[in-house]
Amino acid sequence: MEELFKVMIRTTFFYFFIVLLYRIMGKREIGQLGIIDLIVSILIAELVAISIENINDSVFLTVVPLILLVGLELLLAFVSIKSRTFRTIFGGKPSLIVCNGKINYQEMVKQRYTMDDLLLSLRQKSIKSIEEVEYAFLEPNGKLSIFKYNFLRMKSDYPMPLILDGELQQKALLHIRKNKYWLEKELRKKNLTIGEVFYAFYKGNKIYLVRQSDL
Repeated sequence: MEELFKVMIRTTFFYFFIVLLYRIMGKREIGQLGIIDLIVSILIAELVAISIENINDSVFLTVVPLILLVGLELLLAFVSIKSRTFRTIFGGKPSLIVCNGKINYQEMVKQRYTMDDLLLSLRQKSIKSIEEVEYAFLEPNGKLSIFKYNFLRMKSDYPMPLILDGELQQKALLHIRKNKYWLEKELRKKNLTIGEVFYAFYKGNKIYLVRQSDL
């Protein structure tokens, strides 16, 4: 009876303690968690499960590692905000699966994303056929973002990000059949360099941008 009481107390304590930790981390729904967030969540679950089972061990042997994990997660989140390279390495980046209504099989193989996965995602969005899709991006969290054709099935330009966090996006330039020198020439017309631009995207033969000084 005493052991059962200890288990109930520990379970109640860790329930409220984990709720507090997740409030601190600002977590969203599970499907939106990145790799780092998912690892931290798994470790938290394992540590708590072990602590509840080992009722003779001190609770602090679990509390201290949990606090360390949360501190590490917050530190990595801060670094990822400051460094796009770090964010790409640990969090990944979107992959273009469907472009202008055509499936990018090469990217699907690279991401180990099968046709069954693609069709399942389309059905979940109530889309009957791939022909209805103009663009589809496989997000780092595994979800598929879908952009359908407009009513008249007229092609629309997807806003390709040319500069993100001040860094040039070479793949986007290749997609629109442009190069770095073309972009630098366009920016010089606005008396800007690539390093002075925080975010820039290309749509409808125009460049839209946000300067670093605007932030």
